[in-house]
Amino acid sequence: MLDTVERTASRLGRASAFDIEIAGIATALPDNRIDQEEVRQRARTVYPQFAHVDQIYMNTGISSRYFCQPTEWYESPHTWEERTAVFQKYALDLLERAAVEAVAKAGIRIDEIDAIVVNTITGLAVPSLDARLMNRLPFASHTERWPIFGIGCGGGVAGLARAARIADTMPEGNVLFLTVDLCSLCLRVNDPSMAMFVSLALFGDGAAAVVLRNTGGDRSSGNPRLLASGDHFWNKTEHIMGWDIKNDGFGIVLSPLLPALMQERFAPALDHFLERAGYSRSEFSGYLLHPGGGKILDVADKVLNLAPDVLRPSRETLRDYGNMSSVTAMFVLKNAIETGRSGRELLAAFGPGFSAYFAVLDL
Repeated sequence: MLDTVERTASRLGRASAFDIEIAGIATALPDNRIDQEEVRQRARTVYPQFAHVDQIYMNTGISSRYFCQPTEWYESPHTWEERTAVFQKYALDLLERAAVEAVAKAGIRIDEIDAIVVNTITGLAVPSLDARLMNRLPFASHTERWPIFGIGCGGGVAGLARAARIADTMPEGNVLFLTVDLCSLCLRVNDPSMAMFVSLALFGDGAAAVVLRNTGGDRSSGNPRLLASGDHFWNKTEHIMGWDIKNDGFGIVLSPLLPALMQERFAPALDHFLERAGYSRSEFSGYLLHPGGGKILDVADKVLNLAPDVLRPSRETLRDYGNMSSVTAMFVLKNAIETGRSGRELLAAFGPGFSAYFAVLDL
C-alpha cells in the first residue's frame, strides 16, 4: 500500500508519504483543575455585560480544564513581562515532564534523541523553548532543534507532520516532537469583547510529547505508524482565527463564522488531501479531530456522516481538558492509542490562516 501512496504522492506533487513509528507518547497538565461551572460563575462577574448569554459555557461539551495559575490570578490585568515569565516557567516544566515520560515509553535515553521539534502559540522565549530544555535534560550537544510558532490550534498535527518529515531523513533516528500551549495566559480581563468571553469558555493549558522513530519500514514492534501528511489553506480567511498584538498580551481573534466555514469547506479539503495522498474516506476506520469546540465536532459529524462514537476520543478530550490549542490533538491521539483504537485513522486539526492539517495513521 505504501508504494501506491508514494507513487500517487509523487504524481500529485504535494502530500508527503513516509512510514514513521510512534514509539512513545505522553502528556502533561498543570496542577490547577477547574470545573466549567466555576469558570462560568467567574465569567459572569468579570463580564457582567454577557451574563445573559453565559449558557454557551454549558454548551461547549467541556466539564473541566487545567490552568497553570490559580484562578484568582486571571482576574487582574497583567503585563507582557508578567505573562512571559509565567509562560516560560510553566511551559518548560510541562515540556520536561512530557518529554521524560515519552522518551521512557520509547525505551531510549534522552541523549539518543537526534532532533527536537517544539511548537507553541501562546508565549515567547528567546533562546527558544527547545534550547532551554537542552539545559534541563541530558540531550546530546549535536541534537538538532526546530522551533515552530504561529500555527495555532493546528500546530499539534502540523508539528507532528513536520517532525515526521525530519525523521524520514534520519534512518534509525529518533525525533522528539513537543507542543505546549498555556491558553489561559492569553485571558485579558480588560478586553470587553465577545470573542474574549467566548474564548474563556473554551481554552485550557497542557503539553504533549511524541517520540517518532525511523525504523526503515520495520513494523515488528507493532507500534502505531504515521504514513502521510498534508495541509490545506483557505484564501482570505485571516479574520477567522488568530492574534491581535495588544499592549498587555495577545488579543484573541475568533470569528463566529468558523462553524459555517467548516460546514461548507471541510469535506472538500479533506477529499483533496486524500486524493493527493492516494487514499479514500472508505479506507478509514475512524477520525481523530482537534476538538475546537462542541459545535465543530457536531459539524464534522454531520458533513462526514460519521457513525456513532467515531469521534469519542475527540469528545472525551474536550470534555476533560477543553481546547488546549495545538496540544489537544495529541491528547486525542493518546486517548485513541490507549483505548485500543485500531486500523487506519485520520488525524486533523485547524488553525490560523485559515488552514487544515491532516495526517494518516495506522494504529
